[in-house]
Amino acid sequence: MRFLSRRLVMPSDLNYAGSLFGGRALEWIDEEAAIYAICQLETNVLVTKHIGEISFESPALQGDVVEFGLATKKVGRTSITVTCMVRNKATKKTICVADDIVFVRVDTETREPIPHGKTLKELENQTKQELRSLNMLTD
Repeated sequence: MRFLSRRLVMPSDLNYAGSLFGGRALEWIDEEAAIYAICQLETNVLVTKHIGEISFESPALQGDVVEFGLATKKVGRTSITVTCMVRNKATKKTICVADDIVFVRVDTETREPIPHGKTLKELENQTKQELRSLNMLTD
C-alpha cells in the first residue's frame, strides 16, 4: 500500500467528542480514492458506485497529521476497486480502513458505464514505471 497524501486535522473536522468526525473521514476517503482511481485509469470521468466495509480503529485528534494509503484490489471492465487506509502520520496507528471502494467509468453524455481499457497487470506495471521514474523503486 502506498501512502500518497496527508491532511491536517483542524478544529472544523472534529465531532462533539473532540476527535475526527467520521463523516469528514469518509469525505476525505472518497476524494482520495477517487484521485487515486483517476490517476490509475487516466480518466476523470468516474463515479463512486460502492464503498464497502468501513472500520474505525482509533481516533484522530486536532493537530494530528493523517495520511492516506491506497491500493488497487481489483480491475473490472468498467470499474476499479480500491482499498484506503487512514493512519496517523506520527504514530502509524490505523485510524480507519475503507475496503471495496468501487469506481466506474461512465460516458460523459449518457452517464452509462463504459470500458476503461486497463487490466490489473497493466496498472501494476504502470505503478512500477512511475516509481522507477521517481527513483523510489529499485529491483
